[in-house]
Amino acid sequence: MRRSLVAGNWNYVIVGHSERRALYGESSDLVAQKVKAAMAAELKPIVCVGETLEERERGDTGRVVREQLMSVLDLNGVDIFPFAIVAYEPVWAIGTGRSASPDQAQEVHALIRESIAELNPGVADHTRLLYGGSVKPENAQGIFSSPDIDGGLIGGAALVASDFLAICASMER
Repeated sequence: MRRSLVAGNWNYVIVGHSERRALYGESSDLVAQKVKAAMAAELKPIVCVGETLEERERGDTGRVVREQLMSVLDLNGVDIFPFAIVAYEPVWAIGTGRSASPDQAQEVHALIRESIAELNPGVADHTRLLYGGSVKPENAQGIFSSPDIDGGLIGGAALVASDFLAICASMER
């Protein structure tokens, strides 16, 4: 079973967050280079991928997410997984109070796992995939019950202790 609280002797770094991509123009190629640098420095990268609302509405979610992921895989190889983590963060859900439905989130997480499995099925099964689009106590259980979602990358909800504890309790179920 993949589900567990993150532990170990690694320090983690978030790479490719939507705000870095949008505000600083970080490309998927630059994100891939940052992943390589993080791994060389013995940091465990949490690689963020996700689409904007416009991309989702055009039906480009799969293409966008796969392109972002494949840039990392092309430069770094599949063997960085399961040491690296992938976080699906739909840009349209971050800080908006909106969240992908459990079915929408599962669909993208399955695509991510399938993309890794094309290169190495064994690695894909042990790669941790997180959901990070406005996880709240109200939606955490539904999201975390999806078979390809291994946990959450929690933002604003972590600022309220009771909310964060409720999200953690949802993960434990």
